[in-house]
Amino acid sequence: MSEEYKVTPWEVTGEVDYEKLIREFGVSPLTDDLVSRFRKIFGELPSEISRKLFYAHRDFDVILDKVESGKKIYLYTGRGPSGPMHIGHLFPFVFTKKLQTMLNTELFIQITSDEKFLYHRNIGREEIFEYTIDNIKDILALGFDYKNTYIIDDLRAIQYLYQIAVSVAKRVTFSTAKAVFGFTHDTNIGMIFFMSIQAAPSFIGYFINDKYEGCLIPAAIDQDPYWRVTRDIATKIKLPKPAQIHGKLLPGLKKGIKMSASIPETSIYLSDSPEAVKKKIWEAYTGGQPTIELQRKYGGDPDKCVVFSYFKFLFEDSDDKLRERYEACKSGELTCGECKRELIDRINKFLEEHRRRKEKITDEYIEKYLINNKVDLENHIRQYKLLR
Repeated sequence: MSEEYKVTPWEVTGEVDYEKLIREFGVSPLTDDLVSRFRKIFGELPSEISRKLFYAHRDFDVILDKVESGKKIYLYTGRGPSGPMHIGHLFPFVFTKKLQTMLNTELFIQITSDEKFLYHRNIGREEIFEYTIDNIKDILALGFDYKNTYIIDDLRAIQYLYQIAVSVAKRVTFSTAKAVFGFTHDTNIGMIFFMSIQAAPSFIGYFINDKYEGCLIPAAIDQDPYWRVTRDIATKIKLPKPAQIHGKLLPGLKKGIKMSASIPETSIYLSDSPEAVKKKIWEAYTGGQPTIELQRKYGGDPDKCVVFSYFKFLFEDSDDKLRERYEACKSGELTCGECKRELIDRINKFLEEHRRRKEKITDEYIEKYLINNKVDLENHIRQYKLLR
């Protein structure tokens, strides 16, 4: 890993070089040919792909082959409930929902409450449970349909994952886990076993619906180490290797600092007030000049601008309008103040609508999504006789 940045499933620091990360992780870039194939198959292109915000993959071409030939695949993604969600956390779910609609398929959302309990020594079980419920409400506020969406809360539904997890764990040595994840003698044994639990939803779909012939995981690229190990194990348990499409991380509002719960001013939280949003965006790092006069004369640098990144990731639907904003910034026609005012307005409208939808989600409504209430456990466990 480069000394300039660090990317692990639990920590991201520094300014990430995403192209270099492709080589370091051994993933493949999302090529223009793959983007064209996607458009041809589905007749449209999500902005997350057209803008290469989801920009790398493992076997995404294989998934497109399967879709093209009429084979069924399912989706799997997840969330670690270690605190309240910010906009960056929501971004992969926005993309996943688009994919689910386009593929008309089932989605498994794993809530890794166990991992966060194991990893964070200062967070107790009760706190994790509260974050779990709150995070689930934020995710469901995006409008996922309960009929084809399954939520797996590890601490409450481990019985659905455990038989797959032990089959995976049996084939992963500590030497492999240590090399991939950097575990040390101070790592608790729960974290060492957890990677097999995160692997389980990559295979669970085959035991719920035998028509599935593939699994696609849309997630941020920091989670890739898990899938590296999972894919190696797949052949050993005679199941298809899960494919991944990897997303970039929405940058923090401060230069060189990722969004962090320990530094609230780096992130826009879904619970932030309009005043808090205004203050944070107004103080955000931009690629602009020190004065309006210099901005008009020399233009700004949208490629380095956090404010422009927010438009690019979530707050400008039109690719054409995004290009216009990019050129207007570079030419000096658009100032940082104008951009910030517009972004503040869009974020606050988004958050207001999101909170309105979230308020309607009750604990009883969540129950409709939980795998515990959607899949008969006894019958499900019988299916595991197929496991090697």
